[in-house]
Amino acid sequence: MNLARFWAIFRKELIHIRRDIRSLMQIILLPVMLLLLYGYALTFDIKHVPTAVFDQEQSRVSQDFVTWFMGSEYFDVNRFVSSYQEIDELLTSRTVKLVLVLPFDFSRDLKKGVTSKVQALLDGTDANTANIILGYVQAVVSGYNQHLVVNRLTRQGMGYVQMPVSTEGRFWFNEDLESVNYIVPGLIAVIMTMVGALLTALTVVREVERGSMESLMSTPLKKAELLLGKLAPYFFIGMVDMGITIAMGQFLFGVPQRGSLILLIGLSAIFLIATLGHGLLISVSSENQLQAYQMAMLTTFLPAFLISGFVFSIYLMPWPLRVMSYLVPARYLVTISKGIYLKGLGLAVLWPQALMLMAMAVLFIGLAMGKFVKKIR
Repeated sequence: MNLARFWAIFRKELIHIRRDIRSLMQIILLPVMLLLLYGYALTFDIKHVPTAVFDQEQSRVSQDFVTWFMGSEYFDVNRFVSSYQEIDELLTSRTVKLVLVLPFDFSRDLKKGVTSKVQALLDGTDANTANIILGYVQAVVSGYNQHLVVNRLTRQGMGYVQMPVSTEGRFWFNEDLESVNYIVPGLIAVIMTMVGALLTALTVVREVERGSMESLMSTPLKKAELLLGKLAPYFFIGMVDMGITIAMGQFLFGVPQRGSLILLIGLSAIFLIATLGHGLLISVSSENQLQAYQMAMLTTFLPAFLISGFVFSIYLMPWPLRVMSYLVPARYLVTISKGIYLKGLGLAVLWPQALMLMAMAVLFIGLAMGKFVKKIR
């Protein structure tokens, strides 16, 4: 490969990017916008659930039970209703997510030693959120039950009774269970996929549509010099976007980074080469820019967002999607990024993912080279 010819194509592509100010600004601002959007809006931390109470008894005991929910950071008890019609209106309008219904005989059953039933009505539109809220309700009720049992035994003269079994939970790697610590490392893969695939998917087909490809092919340029010269600027842009993502994650969101930054950058560079090769393959296979953009969205961004493990756990997916995820390069970078950020893993553990990214980089670049030769004959 002639470095002078490669440098000429590299400069040509840089000039094209520099002249397209709007696209250049979008490329630079993309990680900033995605981080702000997902870092603040996409969260799995469910707290301050809007809660209403239908206390049919209005006794001191029932009010004491409600106080346990009012003292929890997970519930905001801000409404008290007096009919099921009000409950229907509140749940239908999504004003509240939870309604607690205490029966008329709540305290009477407790005094008799009979289990008193409290109804929890939840908005099941979002099944995952509803299940989490129900778990919070059961935890508060469990604490209240333990409180009642200890008081009863104390009144009977048995003194303090220690529970036979207690659970002391400790979370590793993400001690505070902050969603942002889970989301930001995965965003590196999504952002680099967008920059690498969506932009390079337009490089070659744009030359074909403008009629400048024939002029390029009339020169002594070899296919490697042409294609790699077009990819190189986007590689540097992708690495700059990655640097912005890492800096914002650390200084804006305070995401801990327990592993090697150099290892993260190195493996991300390999992933970016694979993604650039994928975008290049799309570009040389498409007939126009619209088709290339649609194919890039369908085969790169959507899989990176949905089945890479960025948001949704792969092991919870149906087996066809789990198998398909092995074909998505972002899956391996998401594993690498989260492992380095949260667990401090090194290459001794992450080498299978690194090997897969290297294989995909060679595969996509090789297929793009072969397809490009066939296309221009």
